[in-house]
This record gives sequence, C-alpha cells and structure tokens, in this order.
Amino acid sequence: MSKYVTASEAVKVVKSNDRVYVQAAAATPTILTKALAERASELRNVEVCHLHTEGEAAYANPDLSESFHVNSFFIGGNVRHTLAAGNGSYTPVFLSELPYLFRKNVLPIDVVFIHVSPPDKHGYCSLGVSIEATVAAIENAKIVIAQVNLQMPRTFGDGIIHVSEIDYLVEVDVPIFAHDVIPFTKEEEKIGGFIASLIEDRSTLQMGIGSIPDAALSKLKNHKDLGIHSEMFSDGVIDLIESDVINCNYKGTLRGRVLATFLMGSKRLYDYVNDNPFIEMKESSMVNDTARIRKNPKMVAINSAIEVDVTGQVCADSIGAKMYSGVGGQMDFIRGASLSDGGKAIIALPSITKRGESRIVPYLKQGAGVVSTRAHVQYIITENGIANLYGKTLKQRVTEMVKIAHPTHQESVERAYFDMLR
Repeated sequence: MSKYVTASEAVKVVKSNDRVYVQAAAATPTILTKALAERASELRNVEVCHLHTEGEAAYANPDLSESFHVNSFFIGGNVRHTLAAGNGSYTPVFLSELPYLFRKNVLPIDVVFIHVSPPDKHGYCSLGVSIEATVAAIENAKIVIAQVNLQMPRTFGDGIIHVSEIDYLVEVDVPIFAHDVIPFTKEEEKIGGFIASLIEDRSTLQMGIGSIPDAALSKLKNHKDLGIHSEMFSDGVIDLIESDVINCNYKGTLRGRVLATFLMGSKRLYDYVNDNPFIEMKESSMVNDTARIRKNPKMVAINSAIEVDVTGQVCADSIGAKMYSGVGGQMDFIRGASLSDGGKAIIALPSITKRGESRIVPYLKQGAGVVSTRAHVQYIITENGIANLYGKTLKQRVTEMVKIAHPTHQESVERAYFDMLR
C-alpha cells in the first residue's frame, strides 16, 4: 500500500481526544491543518499544539471549539484570539525545554504534522526551515504525517528524516511562508547603531526577525570574523556571510557553521540556505542550551520586549495579563550570553509605542509576565541611548533607565517610581 495519499485521507487517522503537534514558523503545514479543520463535525476535543505558526489556522475558529482546542507554546497572531474566546490556552516553556515535554511523556503526542522536502535518491527528506521541537515530536508520536513540498529547502543538521519514519505523505507544490524585508525607521536605525557599537570583532550573535536586528546587522559591514548562534535568523545575515564578515571561525559551539533552529525571511533566504552546508539546523534543545551558548566567546544576545521597568524587569510575553506571544528563547540566550567570556545580553526596543505610550515604565502593568528578571539583564537600548545595568544598584538603574526613556516621559516615569516607594 502506497504511503502517498491526499490530505483528506491522511488526517482521517486523527481521532477524538488526540493531541496533534504541528511543525512551526515558515514550515507550517497548512494544507494538513486545513484538512483537519474540515473534519470538525466528526471530531471532539482534539488538542492542536505548536509554537508560532504562519498562515490560516482554520482549526482555531471559536465556532469549532467543541472539536479543537489550541495549546500554544508561543502565541502567533493567527491563534491569539483563542485565549479570550476560550478555545485556546498557553503553556509557558523555554524553547530549550520544549522537546523534553515530549521525550519525558509530559505531553504525549498522538499525531504530528510535518512539512518536508521530497525524498532524495536514498529516501531522506529534510524538515527544511524549522526544526525547533519537531524531531522530538516525530520520535514520540504514534503517527507521522508529512506535507511533502517541492519548494521546501533541504537543510543540513537534525532535520533529516527517512521516508520509513513517515506514515503518510501528501505531495504539494506551494511556496513556503515568506516575509519581505521591511525598511527600518530612523528610530530603529539609531537602536541598530547603538547595538552595533557594543559588538566587537570575533563576536557570536543571536538575533530575531524584524527591523531592529536588520538595522544592527546593516551597521556591521566593517566588522571581522563574526559568528551566528541563534534560535533563528533572517535575510540580514546573507550579505554579511557573502562578504566574509560572518564566517563563524571563532565560535565555541559548532565552529565554522551558522547555527539556528528555525528560519523566517524572504524567498532569497530560503534559496540561500537550500543545500548549503554552511547552515546547520539543530533542535532547540541544542541551539538554546545555555551551556552551549556560553561556550561562544563574546556571545551577544539581542532580544526585544513589550515593556521594561526602571529596575530592569523585562516583560516580553504579555500586555498586562493578556498573553501576546510567549517566553520563547529569550532567557536561554540572555543567560548564555551573560555567562560567556566577554558576552553581552541586550534588550532593545523603541522608547514609545505607536500610540505614544512609554515602554520604559516605573512598574510593569498589573498581571504582566517577567520573562527576564532584573538580575539577568545587562544592557537596555532604545533610540535614546544605552543603559548599562550590570552591577548597578536599583537607584543607579533608575537613573540609567530614565535617560533612555522618551524625553516626553522621562520626568513622569522617574516621579512615578519614587512616589510608589513612599
């Protein structure tokens, strides 16, 4: 019997009360998830769990709440509504630990949906642009269903899987999810410049997607011998690799190779990583392992936040009590960089929101989550400068943080903090 079936045929193996894990980010297998949602009338209480996914999440429709419940390990915009609607939950977990939830059977997996390249002449497929916890899910799931895509890049590392490990294969030929590079604002360019000023030659970098990391990378063209050890990267690294600014020659972990656990960017990025042995895609339990991160000399971790209080507490996962994203890998890299020889842990954010509210605050909103504690933080950067909090008292931190707040908020932020202490 052939393993090649239609999406509708493949998802028939999902039963009521099953837990389904879905590969994340640009590799989200939406043809499979759409087919699953079309079976809603036949199913009850199916848990669909994943990190941030791209595209339509048809199963997350609140009208299908009797059939599907969404369990997010990192909340994407396509399922954020489920928390308020009641058909979704959030499980706080470090990205480094997510694979262990499956391996330790804390969260048993019944079915896993994956998205792979076609098998080569030896029968091996590639998980392509997203590894994260998918390997652990495959190892522990009862049934593996693969969306096999001619347009999925073949990448090196942990994501090589033989067809014998897959129960059903669904052939498709569709673009994977891409994001064009967005020009950065003047404020983001300033932030990028401040970040770049802290990066020394022979540093290893961790950064995410977005305009601030791209702005920082654009300022590194005259640097030498940089490396990448990051849970993800985007288009901004390509020019620096091709000009030999990034060569990974001085990394302590996987020297000579760029290391990541997922990718998100434009088609140019996906074409660049296809069949490129300079790029190693590894499971998040390895990439985000603090012990491995700290082995990189001059490790620089660049992360963002929703708001930061004047003592250095970082909220990066919620707006008040309302969950917005997740813990992700911020703490993994903040700690790893802090412990690295010559390392730097950086939180970078604009000083105000689009509505003009200060993101440097006297105290976090009620119910806000502290993703990185005041004891972990070293540098906070806005377009107004760099606050070095390492080794500073609370009073000294307030002085540093007020300086990088927006000028229209500096006085009120400082006054509100000290009024609170009376």
